[in-house]
Formats: sequence, structure tokens, C-alpha cells
Amino acid sequence: MTAYAYDAWYPLAWSRDIGPRLATRRVLEEDLVVWRNAQGQVAALEDVCPHRLAPLSLGTLKEDAVECGYHGLRFDCSGQCVAAPGMQRPPAGAAVRSYPTAESMGMVWVWMGEPARADRSQVFHLPEYDDPNYSVVEGDALPVQANYLNLADNLCDPTHVVYVHKSTLASAGREETRVMHERQGNKVVTWRWVIDGPLIPVFQGLKDFGGNVDRWHYYHYHAPSIAVIDFGSARTGTGAPEGNREDCIQMYACHFITPVDQRSCVQHWLCLKNSPADPEVDERLRDNLRLAFNEDKAVLEAIQRNEDKPRDWKRIHLSLDASSIKMRRIVEEMAAAPAR
Repeated sequence: MTAYAYDAWYPLAWSRDIGPRLATRRVLEEDLVVWRNAQGQVAALEDVCPHRLAPLSLGTLKEDAVECGYHGLRFDCSGQCVAAPGMQRPPAGAAVRSYPTAESMGMVWVWMGEPARADRSQVFHLPEYDDPNYSVVEGDALPVQANYLNLADNLCDPTHVVYVHKSTLASAGREETRVMHERQGNKVVTWRWVIDGPLIPVFQGLKDFGGNVDRWHYYHYHAPSIAVIDFGSARTGTGAPEGNREDCIQMYACHFITPVDQRSCVQHWLCLKNSPADPEVDERLRDNLRLAFNEDKAVLEAIQRNEDKPRDWKRIHLSLDASSIKMRRIVEEMAAAPAR
């Protein structure tokens, strides 16, 4: 069973999906009731009333507090009971757990550890998100019926692309391209270059290079559940591997993973590109990325089904697994770290 790292900011939901109404989310096997209060801040409480254990999400919002739909106890954004029917004051100690939240990059983030240890300055944010030279293509919240670390394996691994994403992200004949990797604190970076190859399908129509390109893939995995893939192309021989990217296509595919439980997760994804927003181009890109991520989903869910079967087998490892092994070791270290 996967051990969870609780002292971390996890993606909870797209900001666009949380408003002044009750919503539910499940993170690290914990059920939360979520809403946006009158001040525009997101409240997240344990989804259970301490009276008869009815889910608070079955209730209603009343004056910025959630009213239990079973007996009417009300809990404010901090989780404190502020009213109880038939009582002048709430019962002593009546409260539910409140989870710190923050917003960044169009996402609501939640801190699953001890609230006193939550540091909002550490919420993930990519500088290019605010750069006027980039435009944002916001994607979906893709449910994946697989353990989130299996998805993390996928997002530390450029080598699967040529086999899984032939119609979107791959170019043929590049199976043996060398892959590099290193650990940087609680991050694993995996990268490779494809020199003098054709433009990948998902880049078609974005820019005409008039021939082959030099293409890069840098996979930045921030444990436990954030992946940013910096990928792009420049005309072959113009110095991109040495750092000259003045005339290129560059994208950042951001994957914010919510671990739901041992066998399911949600993949929130968006893309940043170094070209202006264009509704037609952006929708085509969104459709292509949906296709690619659903290709991953099909493989990962099949893997999970095999993992769930009772059988006597042992995994083998290949040299291409080095990044995934590093990533899982970091998550294990984070999960085992004593509370500060």
C-alpha cells in the first residue's frame, strides 16, 4: 500500500469549479466539503457532522456556514460549531477539522497535514503562468482509476511517448534516444533531446520551420504530485541544445495530481505556450492533449487492474526506470518524515 506524504499542498479542484455552493472532494482517502465564502476564499472541512456522523455535504449553506442536513448544527469556515437547534450555545468541543487552502495557477490547493505547518508561500506556481509572452490553455480534471504513483511514473518517463502517443506527441525511429535524469532536492528532472527530427503531430500548424527540428523534453516532477513537462522545438542547427530558443515552439504541460485513494486519482492539466491565445488553435491543442492523456489513462488503468489481481509475480526494472525509482524514494522519505 502507498504511504501518503501529508505535509504537502495538493491540488483540490479547479478554481472555476468552486463557488458559493457545497461541493465534495476526496484527497488521501479523506472526504472534504468545500465552498467559496462571501469573501471569495475557499473553505474546506471534514465532511462529517460530529453529532450523528452525517455528511455535511448533504446540508446547505446558511450565512457562510454549512448547516447539517440531519439535525441543523452549523459549522463556520474554521470548522467551529456556531449554532445547534434547541441550545443557546453550541455543545462544548463541537468542531470538525478545517483544512488550509490557497489558490494558484487556476487551482485550489489544500494542505492535508497539520494546519500549523501550512506555508502558503510554498504553494506551487510557475513563473511563466504570469508571463505575457505565454498563453494558458486550461484543461480538464481527468479521473484515472489507478494509484497516483503509477501516474507519477508515467510523468517521469519520456520513453513511453514513442509507443503510447504515436498520433500526438511522438515521432518514429527515436526509441533509443538517450535519457538523462537527476534528483534535485524533492524534485526529479528527466530529459532528452531529439536532434534533426520531424515536428511532432501536436505541434503541427503552430509554426512552420520548413524542415526538421531539434526537440527537447524536460520532465520536472515535484514530489509528491506535481509534474511540469517543458517541451518544444526549434529549427535544426540553430543552437537550441546550447540554449538559443529565440525562434521556437515552447510549451509547459502542467499536471497537478490529486491522490484520491489507493486505486484512483484525478489528473488536473493545463498547458502554457509561447504564442498568443487563439480560440481555434487552443481548442485543437486541447483536443490533441485530451487524446494523449486518455491514451495514458487507458494504459494506467489496465496496469492497476493487473496489480489488483492475486498472482505470484515480481516486477523487473529497466534502466529507463531510474527516474521513477528516484521519485518513489522521495515520496517514501516525505511520508516517513517526522512531524516538524
